[in-house]
Amino acid sequence: MPDKPNETPRTLPALDMDNTAYWTGGANGELLINRCDDCGYYVHPPTEFCPSCESCSVIPQPVSGRGEIITMTVNHRAWYPDMQVPYVVAMVAIEEQEDVHLITNIVDCDPLSVKIGDKVKVRFEQAEDLWIPLFAPHMETAA
Repeated sequence: MPDKPNETPRTLPALDMDNTAYWTGGANGELLINRCDDCGYYVHPPTEFCPSCESCSVIPQPVSGRGEIITMTVNHRAWYPDMQVPYVVAMVAIEEQEDVHLITNIVDCDPLSVKIGDKVKVRFEQAEDLWIPLFAPHMETAA
């Protein structure tokens, strides 16, 4: 679910016809990643062209929002006034396709406890009309 608007000062992305779904899907609680209708390959950063099969039938599709941290760093410098430090910048591989990597922040935890290989789940932070995909630790439970 969305959290409080504008929790962290951020430089916001410029929207275009390829990336709008990615930056606005969080309004509905969905992480939308472009996917090829012909071969099923996920395409990120978002474009209208599939690099796997060269199709132009690429449309945004909701994914689970689960992933794994494949690399990360803990930053101790506040780049904006009132920015809380330390904070984590990470690259997360989505569960659906391991070569789809999202650059994000890891939130809702002690930044010094975050490790490569941690399982995470998306949550969204509203910033103006955008919904920034962030990730928080996620422990999977056995069914």
